[in-house]
Amino acid sequence: MEEKTVLAIDLGGTQIKMGLVKGAEIFFSTQIDSQAGNGLRERLPEIEKSLNGLLEKASLSASDIAGLGMAIPGIIDSIDKKILTINDKYNDAPTIDLGEWAKKTWNLPIFLENDTRSALLGEWKFGKGKGYDNVVLMNLGTGIGTSAVIEGKILRGKHFQAGILGGHFMVNIKGDQCNCGNYGCAEAEASTWNLQKIVNNHPEFSDSLLFQQSQLDFKTIFQFAAAEDPLAMLVCNECLEIWSACALNLIHAYDPEILILGGGIMGSKEVILPYIQEKVNHNAWAVWGKVKVTEASLINTAALLGVGSLVI
Repeated sequence: MEEKTVLAIDLGGTQIKMGLVKGAEIFFSTQIDSQAGNGLRERLPEIEKSLNGLLEKASLSASDIAGLGMAIPGIIDSIDKKILTINDKYNDAPTIDLGEWAKKTWNLPIFLENDTRSALLGEWKFGKGKGYDNVVLMNLGTGIGTSAVIEGKILRGKHFQAGILGGHFMVNIKGDQCNCGNYGCAEAEASTWNLQKIVNNHPEFSDSLLFQQSQLDFKTIFQFAAAEDPLAMLVCNECLEIWSACALNLIHAYDPEILILGGGIMGSKEVILPYIQEKVNHNAWAVWGKVKVTEASLINTAALLGVGSLVI
């Protein structure tokens, strides 16, 4: 029997991505601005309109669809199809009955999953993780998202938070307060949402070329570090150390064969990959051999493919 198509949604912090997924293929896709600060409820009509537009393009109706999969940046009860908590975006989402919305709109079952767990599912089934039974993903971006596959099973845990909180490994007990309330989490020490504060805290800031930038991101940090701006070099090296520490914690916690690095910061993979691989080679407690560190191959599609696979 021919595999059915899935409606897939990836709720990102800046963009909501949507696609028609069949196996490893996304054959129609679109995206809209997330406007995440305004909540999810008011974006549902636009999501509905966009997905119906994709169905029309593909000459399909809801009866041709197996189900709806949604990747969400929060802790998700994937059994009862509930959003348990979500952090600082789409804050109304836990109060929305998305199952009822999918049933009322298309008469389809819905499948919910954490966004980084969804991305790992995509990479594991169709990307760099294919063929491995033990895989860890670390996404470096606005925050630090993580997930793990152990002995051929995606890790969820009793309370659905196993594997996905690696960005909140504490790597500096005297560090900045994180948005989770703890101090010195990897996210607080080396991710985009706290980058401006990280740079501002250095006394060299006013003498650096970074001081003249209206908005800072890691692309700028790496560019200025390559130009030997002292502060950019310092921040770059500090962040590389933090990401390496987080990677080592993930390896020690989950015992993977391969560590996949994704996220927007991996635009500087030519610096990040060899640095973390060397740290892993020298410092990971892996008596069996060396954990392979590689970049994600499904940069913008992994989560869509991942939730698509959940439906099937």
